[in-house]
Amino acid sequence: MVLVRNVYFNHDGNVDDLVSLVLLLRMPNVNLLGVGVINADGFIDEAVSASCKITDLIGNHDGLEIAASNSRPVNQFPNNWRLSSISFDALPILNEHGAPRTKKASKPAHLDMIEKINAADAPTTLVMTGPLTDLARALEVDPTITNKIDKLYWMGGTMNNKGNVFEPNRDGTAEWNAYWDPEAVQTVFDSDLSIQMIGLESTDQVPLTAEVRQHFAENRRYPLYDLIGQGYAMIMSYEADSTYYLWDVLTTMASNYPELVTTKSVSGKVITDGPAQGRTYEDPNGRPITLVTHVDGPSFYRQIDELIMK
Repeated sequence: MVLVRNVYFNHDGNVDDLVSLVLLLRMPNVNLLGVGVINADGFIDEAVSASCKITDLIGNHDGLEIAASNSRPVNQFPNNWRLSSISFDALPILNEHGAPRTKKASKPAHLDMIEKINAADAPTTLVMTGPLTDLARALEVDPTITNKIDKLYWMGGTMNNKGNVFEPNRDGTAEWNAYWDPEAVQTVFDSDLSIQMIGLESTDQVPLTAEVRQHFAENRRYPLYDLIGQGYAMIMSYEADSTYYLWDVLTTMASNYPELVTTKSVSGKVITDGPAQGRTYEDPNGRPITLVTHVDGPSFYRQIDELIMK
């Protein structure tokens, strides 16, 4: 007997986020209650549209709605990173059947999150691959939802002080999802939620290499690998000089297949202003966090094959 788990997914619209949605929709033991999209590493209109079209393509999820966030950034992502959401939404495989049938939710994402979690018949797992703002706002409206959330899986932050924010007057220690809204990270850290954090250092074993992209290409007879391969091809325009890791996909896979990762318990805090704004760091007086430290790379890719090829 397969144990079905309730999941609410909140993402920010880049290729890795949209691939994560594909994988969640393919997981046989996941009851996807809702999807929220925040205007961060992708443009909100196209990211919502692409999410609707992906749901249509995979099918068998009648009633699933995509909620657009109205949250605003403290620090917005670079525009050239965000453009891939526009291209992804325009891919032919997502548009051959015309306008999407999957509906947009009537409420903004943070209120949709509250509604779906409170209506669920069992605790909900939160998977968040973008900023934490929608969750922070949800907690401010209804702090009791923590009683119905079994765990938060968040792709964000780093605990080794090697960030990816290289902006003027910043010291390079922050990760972008945390930097987008550091106060939201503080709000969530102040809650009693159980948090598993997939930081920048968590994904060293799952880079997007030429061999991985070739694997997508050689298996494009599977429509979803065709979609995934074309999606990741877009990021080469702005990641050509650095290594791209499957940060969001790892977060999504770890939420359902915990055997793929090794973790350790740490205590963490966040800095909300100054040159280190958005920096997450270990501190013995911080809040408990489960940090992913290692990934079984071969098993990770095999599990993705199983979801996409079956």
